[in-house]
Amino acid sequence: MSALGDGRPVESVIDDLRALRRDDADWASGRTFGMVYDGGPDVHRVAEEAARLYLHENALNTKAFPSLGKIQADVVRWTADLLHGDAAASGFLTSGGTESILCAVLAARERGRAERGITEPEMVVAQSAHAAFHKAAHLFGVTVRSTRVLDDWTADVASMADAITGKTVLVVGSAPQYPQGVIDPIPEIAALAAASGANCHVDACMGGFVLPFAEMLGRDIAPWDFRVDGVTSISADVHKLGYAPKGVSVILHRTKALRAYQTFVFDDWLGGFYASPNIQGTRPGLPMAAAWAVMQHLGVDGYVGLTRIAIETADRLRAGIAGIDGIRVLGDGRLHLVAMAADTGDRASSGQTSSDQPSGDQRPGVDVFALGDALQQRGWFHDRQGPPDSLHSTVSNGNAAVIDTYLDDLRACVAELRGRRAEDRSTNYATLE
Repeated sequence: MSALGDGRPVESVIDDLRALRRDDADWASGRTFGMVYDGGPDVHRVAEEAARLYLHENALNTKAFPSLGKIQADVVRWTADLLHGDAAASGFLTSGGTESILCAVLAARERGRAERGITEPEMVVAQSAHAAFHKAAHLFGVTVRSTRVLDDWTADVASMADAITGKTVLVVGSAPQYPQGVIDPIPEIAALAAASGANCHVDACMGGFVLPFAEMLGRDIAPWDFRVDGVTSISADVHKLGYAPKGVSVILHRTKALRAYQTFVFDDWLGGFYASPNIQGTRPGLPMAAAWAVMQHLGVDGYVGLTRIAIETADRLRAGIAGIDGIRVLGDGRLHLVAMAADTGDRASSGQTSSDQPSGDQRPGVDVFALGDALQQRGWFHDRQGPPDSLHSTVSNGNAAVIDTYLDDLRACVAELRGRRAEDRSTNYATLE
């Protein structure tokens, strides 16, 4: 007998799925700072209706489903316009930020080989760059040159310059980077890439659907998108603060010629012509259609409103943390990402030491991993990260209604936990079962 067993009625199966969710993070109540981003009931409704329409469609072949070709083209064009790409800007939809990053690295490798004859490619990334760049390097045979960050957690451009060689095919900046939520100096990074003939990828998976609207709100946003000369590609996740369901991201290239380096075409197969715009073959239509529907429903005005709520809620969170003795915010992030660490009493140095490692605790105080455990017992979920040990919050619209309750619980937990240390020191951006 197979472990699968015999078939069961629909109601029985669904009841079991509901039961399985019992211990899942409660994102719908706003108690999860990341993973799922809640745009509100109307966003849910339009996404769910689109999902039903496109539950079974397959974007492997858009001749069979031309609507998916149109959906992809629309979402790519809308995103390119937001990021100041001109008519030549081109891209594709992917399953998420990791796949968009993989495509950017692959395109850089292929361009370096085709245009510069590079067979042992290298890329330069700051320590704060997303781990997906290291995954891409592993998969595509690219050597990573990892460089330090400054005391404010932004990429050290001088260290990046020193790491560039004649084999460099890609230089990476983040807008913002994930761990502390700060924006790297993109113009300087792009200039390094251009001077060396390399691609410059801006990882805006976290910021692509925040920064344009924050700028419209009057926030001071340093240059980071296609307005910066030398930026060749940008990744932006619609399923984060674009409020679409998982999983859909956009990979954009400045020109169609640059985009061509990420695609795979094969016509020596008995099955006929085969082409892949990204890493996947079969691509589900559901997330593509849901992203299209959410973007059309919200429009610029809807996104501006949601961005305002998210950033103002993050501001309240930062101010609340600043008023609690024993903890502090790392870096000078001013958007929707907040990293909370123990307050060592040395607020002037929030970055790295001369040994190129982030500063550790200098005196006994609050152990933030114990704090995270205590908060989770009260129903709040954060990512653990480090070094240094910190709790990460991606603040979105869904957190706004409960942020005061959260801060009350945070104060209570800090007061209870002084001198207590968690035995589990693991971090958990992603897990492996």
